[in-house]
Amino acid sequence: MQRKILEKLNLARLEKHAVVLITHLENSEQYLYSESKEYCIGIIPTDLEVLAKQAARLDRSKMHETESGKIFFHAFNPSLRMFIVGAVHISQTLAPLAVMCGYDVTVIDPRQAFATNERFPDININTAWPDEALNELVPDNRTAVVALTHDPKLDDPALTAALNSDAFYIGALGSRKTQTGRQQRLEEKGFSPEQQQRICGPIGLNIGAQSPAEIALSIMAQVTEQARQGSVHNEAESEGK
Repeated sequence: MQRKILEKLNLARLEKHAVVLITHLENSEQYLYSESKEYCIGIIPTDLEVLAKQAARLDRSKMHETESGKIFFHAFNPSLRMFIVGAVHISQTLAPLAVMCGYDVTVIDPRQAFATNERFPDININTAWPDEALNELVPDNRTAVVALTHDPKLDDPALTAALNSDAFYIGALGSRKTQTGRQQRLEEKGFSPEQQQRICGPIGLNIGAQSPAEIALSIMAQVTEQARQGSVHNEAESEGK
């Protein structure tokens, strides 16, 4: 491995940025791919870039047979993150469930009576206002933002910050009637209907969930679906055939 690639790879891992090391096994030629482009090294052919996107999205290293020989894509990804806005009953199940699925979880709620270590043992807690917390945490394309307070004073600032970020998943609790009111408020803030389509609401897959635990399960399933079968994944699958 070239020294400049090793140094950039180590820097990306230190700064928790996803990168993919592309190695041509026939001639040992290597590239370093990153969606942010900041950590890329080498002029990566388009077909290899598509496959690197797929490896990054699926968190899975893989060998591919190409016209020029075998190429190995080694994904070096930081943990996926989930920011849960609202220290509510659903969150008490969702947070540990997301941790079990490999997410680095933070519960955000300025209501310190709810956001306690007793209710959320071993979970990161942030008691700043949601917009302030998200501006500090900086959601990226490996981040899910889940708004569960059902209170516009907390959910709307969180959704505004999330829509202005690269979060791969944005979800908000509430009925279709609640969702309509939310859409009107976000439109007044300047978000187009197309931009608002990023918000999954009512949140979660439609599995008939009733209890807080079942709703948490439906949310985790939807987040997983977006993480593993989102637009980048579909593009990579279709173009990589």
